[in-house]
Amino acid sequence: MSSKGLEEIGREVTRPERRGDKAGTADKPTLKTIAELTGLAVTTVSRALADAPQIALETRQRVRQVAADIGYFPDRAAQRLRTGRTNVISLVLDPHEEILGYGTSMIRGLTASLRGTPYHLVITPHFSDTPPIDPVRHIVRNRMADGILFSRTEPSDERVKFLMEHDFPFVCHGRTELATPHPYVDYDNYAFAYRAARSLITAGCRKLYMILPPNRFTFAQHMRHGFMTAVREEGIAFEIAQGISLDSKSEAIRDHIAARLGDAAPPDGFICGGEVSAMAVMSASHDLGLRVGRDVRLVAKQTSGLFDQMRPRIETIYEDLSQAGQIMAALLLKRIAGGAPVNELQALQTV
Repeated sequence: MSSKGLEEIGREVTRPERRGDKAGTADKPTLKTIAELTGLAVTTVSRALADAPQIALETRQRVRQVAADIGYFPDRAAQRLRTGRTNVISLVLDPHEEILGYGTSMIRGLTASLRGTPYHLVITPHFSDTPPIDPVRHIVRNRMADGILFSRTEPSDERVKFLMEHDFPFVCHGRTELATPHPYVDYDNYAFAYRAARSLITAGCRKLYMILPPNRFTFAQHMRHGFMTAVREEGIAFEIAQGISLDSKSEAIRDHIAARLGDAAPPDGFICGGEVSAMAVMSASHDLGLRVGRDVRLVAKQTSGLFDQMRPRIETIYEDLSQAGQIMAALLLKRIAGGAPVNELQALQTV
């Protein structure tokens, strides 16, 4: 081996020590480290990592790549003192179960939009025995994030009102009926319920049964409206579940549906806004010896791949939660940056 080759190896081995680590482990990389490796000024490196549009895209990408290669992580405490920002987006996650994979699908979409930005996603749980506004108020008052994402909105949502009063960036999954417009991403639940009811009517069902979310949620009203529009157009018999909702335990839904199917003049077409309630209806039908698709028909909202593998096949209408998360994060970044009118911070996913 040439002496030049040995010198190169020697430099690679001793590089950490030349950065001042006597124990043989590299010091924590800094902005100055990146500046030395890229030949850029420290201020340019800082602005590139902050994704400043004034810095050329090629330069931003090169700086981020070097930062990733050397394991650079910004000092978030110092950043917060300097900029007043935390570089944190908080997702307030509710413990509901009627939508399978809600959290994982939403997080997949959120992280896709946040990738390559300075922002980190932090999950803030909302426990069912506490008011929904508690985690939101805690985040805002302690300045734990630069923006908040949450779901399951109500017509006069206290969280939305609180965040607008404090001019705190947020995007909610779901709409409200507040007079002041606000950022949101929502799924067209009116269209879902209307399309599901029309499909069952076309298939020959003569009495439709709808399992709704709890009445306090805005999307329950949207689903009810779509359902009632369809049944009134045809003058068909219908029922809206009483005593159970999409939030009920699966065994409670199963037992309730089994009892209803065993009564006189039972429904023959069911609309379920979640996969858990749909499985409960299928289970109740099976236990009574009824065949799904012949004796009982069903349309369910699908948010995972579960029903692709289930037999007998049932009709489903898909809600893309990952896409919802991706849109929510993108809109929240625009809201944090400022300047965008509210109508540009609203999105409705179509059926």
